[in-house]
Amino acid sequence: MTKTIEMQIEKSRSLIQGLRKHLNETGTGATLQELSAMEQAIDILISACEECDRLRAELAPKLDRVSKLFNNVKDEYAARKLIIKNNYPKERWIEYGLPDKR
Repeated sequence: MTKTIEMQIEKSRSLIQGLRKHLNETGTGATLQELSAMEQAIDILISACEECDRLRAELAPKLDRVSKLFNNVKDEYAARKLIIKNNYPKERWIEYGLPDKR
């Protein structure tokens, strides 16, 4: 869970607690039902954050793998491209799928 969300949950719970203490006062701006709905929204937010954290934990190693594979392909491409550029004239590069960009 991000620090921003944690702070908002903490502030919201504190507000709910304060409003509950002074619920009988006129003009508090909240009803018992509204406070209960706000608590439910907090619980749903916590559940959603936990699910996101779990998915991030599953995704992180997969993203690392993709990054390594991508870098490998990019390095292999650069090595093969260098062979073509060093051994053939610029006019023939297009035959090997290399754009003429020098």
